[in-house]
Amino acid sequence: MSGNTFGTLYCVTSFGESHGPAYGGVVDGCPPGLELKNEDLQKELDRRKPGSSRHVTQRRETDAVEILSGVYEGRTTGTAIGFLVRNEDQRSKDYSAIAEKFRPGHADYTYWRKYGLRDPRGGGRASARETVVRVAAGAIAKKWLRQRYGVEVRGYLAQLGRLKIEFKSWQEVNANPFFSPDAAIVGKLEKLMDELRESGDSCGARVNVVASGVPVGWGEPVYGRLDADIAGAMMSINAVKGVEIGAGFAAIEQKGSEHGDEMTPQGFASNNNGGVLGGIATGQEVTVSIALKPTSSIRLPRRTVDVRGAATTIETTGRHDPCVGIRATPIAEAMLACVLMDHALRHRAQCADVTAPARFSQG
Repeated sequence: MSGNTFGTLYCVTSFGESHGPAYGGVVDGCPPGLELKNEDLQKELDRRKPGSSRHVTQRRETDAVEILSGVYEGRTTGTAIGFLVRNEDQRSKDYSAIAEKFRPGHADYTYWRKYGLRDPRGGGRASARETVVRVAAGAIAKKWLRQRYGVEVRGYLAQLGRLKIEFKSWQEVNANPFFSPDAAIVGKLEKLMDELRESGDSCGARVNVVASGVPVGWGEPVYGRLDADIAGAMMSINAVKGVEIGAGFAAIEQKGSEHGDEMTPQGFASNNNGGVLGGIATGQEVTVSIALKPTSSIRLPRRTVDVRGAATTIETTGRHDPCVGIRATPIAEAMLACVLMDHALRHRAQCADVTAPARFSQG
């Protein structure tokens, strides 16, 4: 199976299946000299791991990561960084009843038609558990970006189903299991999740991610645009069906006099373009929003077909997130960090010696 690697200079390759022995990753292109230990990756993995609250899948995984290569005496060597996260709580029998059926909205059907067979255990390679590799790779990128350029990548849950969440404070995001920036709404979020779990249904979500401190100039014009690479990376996350950069689809209703970010000697007056113009970073915050579809694996009976093409129904049992968006914040942060690090290295390779003829505050 191809398509397991992303990035140009900061390259991430993942392998493994949901009910196989382990997931693993290889990060190639990380510069030498970065202080790195298992704990740096573990901190981020703990934010996305299952079983962290009653509102997500109760699969019990420690997600303990082990760095296998690319680090010597606590620092990266510049060679490939290999790491492993073992699966510990597989229950493959939960999927025996659907081994010959296709879940509506899931990749079961397309995998089977493309490869002629599929691993039905937990979705196999299509499982969202693959994101442990992305989060680990993103942890490396986050640390390097912070130390080298002062870039901070942070995200939060902006909407759960029809319930919109107003941004109040970054301090509140990691203080609750929803990554909600408003602690006052957590009770409503819990009620919604309890109702969904009882009904056997699921819902979608919106997650916003912000990168601050991004230097002006990162990104390529035409092909390899920063916003295009960000959008592609976000769309590669399981269940993501929409991506907005800056104002996104709201730009449809804006006039040019509203959308164009005016410039003053003190900086940009707004950020409708999400910190990217012509595929190149403006120096403002890079703002991204993703839409995640409802979880495909639900207990309610749905119409489908089996591998022989016969009509049937399917009900999915086992342990699943009523909303995959609850644990998506660290994943979206990781993908944005990986893209930014990739472009940082690309910019440094070509334009490190460039001195801009004029400067002003990016605001």
